Amino acid sequence: MQLTSRERSGPTMLPWRMIIVGLFYCCIRTGVTRCRTKALFPGASRIKRGVTNVVNPTFHNSFDDVHLLFEILLAVTHFETSGEFSVQDAELASLRKTRNMEVICVEVIPRKLTDVFRLISGLSNQIGHLHQDNFERTLLTLAYTAQGMVNSTTEHQRNMWAKSFVSLYKAIKQDLTGTH
Repeated sequence: MQLTSRERSGPTMLPWRMIIVGLFYCCIRTGVTRCRTKALFPGASRIKRGVTNVVNPTFHNSFDDVHLLFEILLAVTHFETSGEFSVQDAELASLRKTRNMEVICVEVIPRKLTDVFRLISGLSNQIGHLHQDNFERTLLTLAYTAQGMVNSTTEHQRNMWAKSFVSLYKAIKQDLTGTH
């Protein structure tokens, strides 16, 4: 009985094919993940603060950080129209984590209504759950829009900030509940 070349190469070629398909899948997955991060928060790709460069800054790494984040947000926190971020509580303001949050709030989260609506559009096209850092930034953007709504000088501005707030709230709720 004579084996054809296909039968001889079949079992040995299968692992190589699987490896090639696996590598191809990983490359595509990595590219899609990078595109999603850049599409949602373009300011996060590279931030220059003084002499140091911060790449993709995040605030929390543990549950204690999450509690601290909410403590800072519940303290008198201000997003100034000039772009500055301040925490009124002196003890909280002196923490290194608060300075990390300041970098995120000043450099990463969208500050203009047009940018907030671009984020909302990106969130509506999001497949699956948000990555931890994108969820954090979306939450901080929600806090910023709430303050933008309160500080609005015209009814039209207030309505636009309110619309953006509701849309961000729905996006966060959708991410938490897993309903799409």
